[in-house]
Amino acid sequence: MSAPTGSSRPIRSELRRFGIWRKNGAGLDTADARLLETPHSSDFTHTDPWRVMRIQSEFVQGFDALAEIGPAISVFGSARTKPDSPYYAAGVDVGRLLVEAGVAVITGGGPGSMEAANRGASEAGGLSIGLGIELPFEQGMNEWVGLGVDFRYFFARKTMFVKYAQGFIVLPGGLGTLDELFEAMVLVQTSKVSQFPIVLLGKTFWSPLMDWVRDVMVEQGLVSAGDLDIVQLVDTAEEAVQRVMEGKAGTRVAAKG
Repeated sequence: MSAPTGSSRPIRSELRRFGIWRKNGAGLDTADARLLETPHSSDFTHTDPWRVMRIQSEFVQGFDALAEIGPAISVFGSARTKPDSPYYAAGVDVGRLLVEAGVAVITGGGPGSMEAANRGASEAGGLSIGLGIELPFEQGMNEWVGLGVDFRYFFARKTMFVKYAQGFIVLPGGLGTLDELFEAMVLVQTSKVSQFPIVLLGKTFWSPLMDWVRDVMVEQGLVSAGDLDIVQLVDTAEEAVQRVMEGKAGTRVAAKG
């Protein structure tokens, strides 16, 4: 994927935000839930086609907001990471080091490790981006986001994570983090994207998962041994940023001038 070009002006001082979703009191009625609900009558023929217009608007909104951010790296990790956790500290370091390397930082815009990476990027004077999602338990965009884009639909948001980043750094996380990690791995495995570095930070956390892939999935012929090379495991923020900036097979992420 080629790196888009654009301004490198830090925008932490003024939050620019696109697409505010509807707040609800029940905490269960989200746009994704309504879209995926099994229809019990023919009423869906009158509602689902119109949802296409909203979905289209989310893609247009994302493309418009992010078109000129320049080269960026997406950082994933748990929303449940506490500020006193070493993972949080690592996230802050990752955000800072990425900015110092000349790229913007993209996260899911939430708390925990996402907040940490946004904080590191913001404190370093760089472009700190948050792609938020409407969830029943959503806590809103963290205070360190300079450019925020809100999404109702996961698939629209996921597209932006990949389209506008030249690589991923993945901190320890839960199901959402695993979902984002494996989707990125599949895109590389199937050649939907190429030369797209994926770096896992925290060998103690990630090694058991990779061992299971090797000992079970590879052993049973469900994935190829070479698929393990899609990801790189490191233990420090410095290593993570170095590896993601080096890229894969000798390629490099094009940093801002």
